[in-house]
Order: sequence, then C-alpha cells, then structure tokens
Amino acid sequence: MAKLGRTIKMRLYPDTDQAEQFLAMSQEYQRLANVVSQWIFDHAFQLSWLKINHQLYKRFRQESPLNSQMIQSVFRTVVARYKTVREQMKQHPYRYKNEENKWIQLPKDLTWLVSPIQFHRPQADLVRQSNYSFVDKMRQISITTLGKRTKLGFTNKGFEEYFAANWKFGTAKLIHNRGKWFLHIGITKEVSDFDTKNQPQIVGIDRGLRFLATAFDSEGKTLFFDGQKILRKRKKFLESRRQLQSKGTKSAKKKLKQLARRENRWMTDVNHRLAKTLVTAYGSHTLFVLEDLTNVTFNTSDFPKSLRNSHRSWSFFQLESFLMYKAQAIQSAVVKVNPAFTSQRCPKCGLVEKTNRHHDTHEYWCAQCQYRCNDDRLGAMNILILGQGWLNGVKHPKIKKLTTAG
Repeated sequence: MAKLGRTIKMRLYPDTDQAEQFLAMSQEYQRLANVVSQWIFDHAFQLSWLKINHQLYKRFRQESPLNSQMIQSVFRTVVARYKTVREQMKQHPYRYKNEENKWIQLPKDLTWLVSPIQFHRPQADLVRQSNYSFVDKMRQISITTLGKRTKLGFTNKGFEEYFAANWKFGTAKLIHNRGKWFLHIGITKEVSDFDTKNQPQIVGIDRGLRFLATAFDSEGKTLFFDGQKILRKRKKFLESRRQLQSKGTKSAKKKLKQLARRENRWMTDVNHRLAKTLVTAYGSHTLFVLEDLTNVTFNTSDFPKSLRNSHRSWSFFQLESFLMYKAQAIQSAVVKVNPAFTSQRCPKCGLVEKTNRHHDTHEYWCAQCQYRCNDDRLGAMNILILGQGWLNGVKHPKIKKLTTAG
C-alpha cells in the first residue's frame, strides 16, 4: 500500500474578536520561529529536535503564552524549513572555472547561508485534536488561541469528498492572507501500489518548447499539447513586467509583486489541468515515463529573443510533481529516465545522430533507414522505449550511442 497525500485549503470565517486572537497567536508563533532560526544559525545548524527542545523549551514556556504543543510545533516547523533549504542547496552546487579553465562544482550546505532563515508571515501549525478539531457534526471547527479554544464556521466547498471518504487529517497551518483566514490541512489516505505486472500501459511524455507535452502510448497513438498560447501569454507578462520595472516607483514595485503572484497562479493552473488531462486520457494502471530534466537547458535558438528566457523559466518540475500525485491516486505511476539522446535516436534502426534532427522544420529524418517523424513525437517514442526497459528490470535505462546499425 502507498500513502496518498493532499492539502485542503479551507476558508475560515472568524468574527472581529476571533480574528484578533488568531493574529496575536500567529504573530507570537512567527516570533518564536525566528528565535529558533537564530539559535540554529548560531549553533552550527544543529537540526536535532531534542537539542533544540532541551535548550529552548523551558525558556519559551516561561516567556510565551503559546501552549506546550504549539511550542513543539514551532521547533518542528523551523527544523523542517532548514531541511528543505538544505535539499535545495544540494541541487544547486556552486560552479566556477579553475586556473585550467575547467568547470568545477562545489556542493553547497547550510554553512553557505549568510543569515538565519526568516519567517516573514504570521502563521501557526496546529496539531489535530490538540490544537484543532471539527465539532457540531462537522459544521464548525474548534481552534486553539492564546487563551481558550474558539469555535467558528468554515467552508468545505470542493472538499466534500475528503470529509466523506476515508482520509486521515493531519497537522494544519493557519494562514492570514489579504485580510482573510485560511486553514491548510494535510490529509493522507492508503491506496493500492502500482502493479508493474500484468502489462501496464506505457506512455512516453516529451516536454519541450513548441509543445508543453507530447505523449506517445503503447498503441502508437500520440497526443500533442500546444505551447504557443502559453508562450504568447508569457510574453504579455514579460512586457508588463518590463514596463513596471522601467518606472521604478513604489507603486510599480507593488504591482510587480502582484503580477508575479498572478503569473504563478496561472502557471500552476495550466500545469494542474495538463496533468489532469493526461491521467484522465490514459486512466489507471499506466506508467508515465518522463525525462529527468534536472540541470537540462532547452535549445531556444529557433525562438524570438523576447520569448527565450520566458520559456526557459516554465515550471517543468511542477508539472512533474502534479502528474506524480495524480497518477498515484489512480494506481498509476511516474518514472524518470535519462534524457541523453532521446531526441537523436531513430526508433526504427537505433542510429543516434544529432544532425538527423532538423530544428527548422521540427522533423527527424534518419539518414540510414529514411524514417521520418515529428521531432517531439520521436522524443516521446524513445522515452517510452526507456520506460519499457525500466519495466523489464533495468534500474537506470538509457540510450547507448550507436552510430551505425547493429
């Protein structure tokens, strides 16, 4: 069995007094989180919960109105944030050229931080039953404040299935955003594992520039997801951003932040809908095969300069993560494979030749066997072949560079 995770983002409806209580509690939580962050920074980034608890718990209990459970939550919140940053730093090593003009990579760790991680927004992590619980037949929610617990209404519109089904509710995050209060609740559920036996359907997915995704399945059918509209809209965002940056005023900077949030919401929505379309089109018992695009740079030479940087920054990783959890929910799976030569290999004769791919016409034409194909479709075909190798037991399937027919 696998554990399926979701996050419910519920809107809360506190009255004026309740809103003041929430704000006071979340600001105190934020203050303690920054104190813990400073302690970790000053003590060689010790992330042991036991050590932090031993050094700071008694002090916090004496000076803070937060209850014991929430103080423990502060420790866990800060430690989790540092661990996340540590993993992010590992993925982006420092690169420089040495005296011999060769690129050298140095791994990064938390010691590269020049200041403690800051918690800028009021927040509070609430443990189920201890800090929050549903009451009155799920019509109200009871939440801990700095004083006594308080009851208030909430909306579960769009989340009814999670309340009705066999989902387990976990820790929740109380968030204040634009004058509104929300509760983000992590929920989990046990689902059946993906079965690699009984010949699951395989779908190779090539992600790129002209098409956000090109899918090729075991039956030889292809789906194209055009990226031209995406490019045009991102160009409009870019033009608006440049106009605001040229002004440099305080109001322009505020609008820049609003524009960035709006663009991120739009990108997220596009990736959500694309991932949903893929899992709906192919259904359960499907192996979705993707290239591992970590540190991969796309060729944008055939795009106008105004679009090159815009499309490089598209969140391919976000699409990948959305597809992973949506696939898991229907007993399907996602596997990542080596991207080397997937756009250069002929799927018929196996020849690997870079010049066979013609970027100007978006076509692959094998000089050896004369096989012709759309270059995005060809990439998806080769990715599917690697997925088949993974199903057959090859842990890290990759294309070998053959320059003549075998």
